[in-house]
Amino acid sequence: MFEFLQKPWPWYVSGPLIGLMVPMLLLFGNKPFGLSSSLKHICAMCSPIKVEFFDYDWKKESWNLVLVFGILLGGWIAAHYLIPTVEISKATQLDMKVIGIYNTSTLNPTDLFNWSSLFTLKGFLLIVVGGFMVGFGSRYGDGCTSGHAIMGLSIMNWPSLIAVIGFFIGGLITTHLLFPLIF
Repeated sequence: MFEFLQKPWPWYVSGPLIGLMVPMLLLFGNKPFGLSSSLKHICAMCSPIKVEFFDYDWKKESWNLVLVFGILLGGWIAAHYLIPTVEISKATQLDMKVIGIYNTSTLNPTDLFNWSSLFTLKGFLLIVVGGFMVGFGSRYGDGCTSGHAIMGLSIMNWPSLIAVIGFFIGGLITTHLLFPLIF
C-alpha cells in the first residue's frame, strides 16, 4: 500500500515538495524557512542565566521548534518503520574508495562516522572540527544551507546567493583538496 514511501523519490517530486514549504510558510504565517535558528531558540528557552544574545521572546519562534520536532519524528519513523534505501552512484563509490572510504554502500560510512574514529586525529578533524565549522558558519552567515538555498534564493536575497556559492565552493574544496590530504 505504501510502497512509494519505501523507495527514494526522484528529484522532480521531492524538490518541488521541499520548495513548496517556502510559499506555504510565507502565506500561512509570514515565516522564513530555515533550521539553524532553532538551536538559538532552544538555548534561549533553556538558558539558566541572562545572556543578551538569548534575551528575546523565543515563544514567538516556537513554530520553528515544532518544524524541527516534525523533522526528527519523521526521521525516526522512517528509520524504524520504512525500509532504508540509499542510492549512492557507482562513480561516487569509486571516488570515495580512491581516498580511503571503503564501506560506501551506506549514507554514513563507518570509516568516517563511528565512536572509535572520534578519538583519532582524522575522526576528530572530520567530526568535531568540521561540526564546529558548520555551526560557526551557520551563525556567522546568518543562516544554514536550507535557509539560504531554499528560502533566500526563492525570495531573491542577494546575500543568500553569495552564501550558496560559498557553500558550493567550500564543498568542492573539501572534496577535492582537503579529503585527499586527510585520507
